[in-house]
Amino acid sequence: MFTFLAELLSPFYYSALGYAAAYFFILSLANHYEMWRFTRGPEVLDGPLVSVLIPARNEAKNIGNCLASLQNQIYKNYEILVLNDNSSDGTAAILDRIAAGDSRVRVFTGAPLPEDWYGKPFALHQLSRAAKGDILVFTDADTIHSPASISWAVSNIQALKADMISGYIGQIFLKFGEVITVPLMFFLTGFVIPLFINRFVKVSFFSAAIGQYIVIKNDVFKAIGGCEAFKKKTSEDIYMARHVKQMGYNTCFLNITEHVKCRMYKDYRSAIEGIGKNVFDFLGKNTIVLFLAAVAVFFFLFFPFPLLFFCIAKSSPWTFEILIVNILYTLSWIFMFLGQRLNWWYGFLWPLMFLNLLYMAAWSWFRTVSGRGFLWKGRRVG
Repeated sequence: MFTFLAELLSPFYYSALGYAAAYFFILSLANHYEMWRFTRGPEVLDGPLVSVLIPARNEAKNIGNCLASLQNQIYKNYEILVLNDNSSDGTAAILDRIAAGDSRVRVFTGAPLPEDWYGKPFALHQLSRAAKGDILVFTDADTIHSPASISWAVSNIQALKADMISGYIGQIFLKFGEVITVPLMFFLTGFVIPLFINRFVKVSFFSAAIGQYIVIKNDVFKAIGGCEAFKKKTSEDIYMARHVKQMGYNTCFLNITEHVKCRMYKDYRSAIEGIGKNVFDFLGKNTIVLFLAAVAVFFFLFFPFPLLFFCIAKSSPWTFEILIVNILYTLSWIFMFLGQRLNWWYGFLWPLMFLNLLYMAAWSWFRTVSGRGFLWKGRRVG
């Protein structure tokens, strides 16, 4: 089968592959430069009230460390709102203890989940309605914040005159399964979205967000209708960014690695479930689009790696071109990992990452169309 594919491909494919590899390499560098060029340091120490909003469902292992980091901020004017989203572990007791010793921390008990909402959007919806701040910071319960995290949010949203800001936070990997799964979130800015275009066009496709850390002006959030527009989306962060842009507001995607850290998943299975549930949803749950995207990923992103060995074995005249493609792909990933302050050698794992992406796409599609959905935080979604 492999030999048949390799021999079937026309010279046009090899040429197109070379152009694609060059584009991806340039895009990864351009987006890295874009994020670092516009990211400002934490300079504002006091100003408008900031509401930090944290949904917490069965987060007894994480919420204490998260709140401890947020209680130790150099920015002065802020409040912390936490929603205990019907937790069945010790989350409630931890929140009550912390709130009793800090008037800035307010704890809410989540309402029963309506049928036409997914869990996280509904939690964010409830928190936003209770927030008093001019600026909202949505963050996850498993994040750890530097003392300048809130100052960074205010400094950037003011300096850039942005309405919404998000970006890559610092990721922590402890197991191999996490390394070949979690970095696929970099796929958007490495192989899909040219971030600089977002500054010049109003097309929502070029807006991106990571739900671990989103900063948005409260009046803008209310103007777009809050979470109503994406209340039944598993990738609510992406849809929030798209909706904000579609409504005519300015969004920015920056680098937040120095100020927020997170170990998203504890093993390969949880990483697959956590990221995989968003794949089909990200493509609008359109089977044709998913199929075409999977074909493109296979032939233009994964296949060049095994093809290199075939070309070498057959002394193909295209060996040099395929070698250059593999080098460019490797360098693209290396620069992406360096930009996120991660081990550069992870960049050599890109064939496994793309193969893993294809698996997640198939898994996400099957779980959705079969009606099985996804079990996340004890709730079924998708």
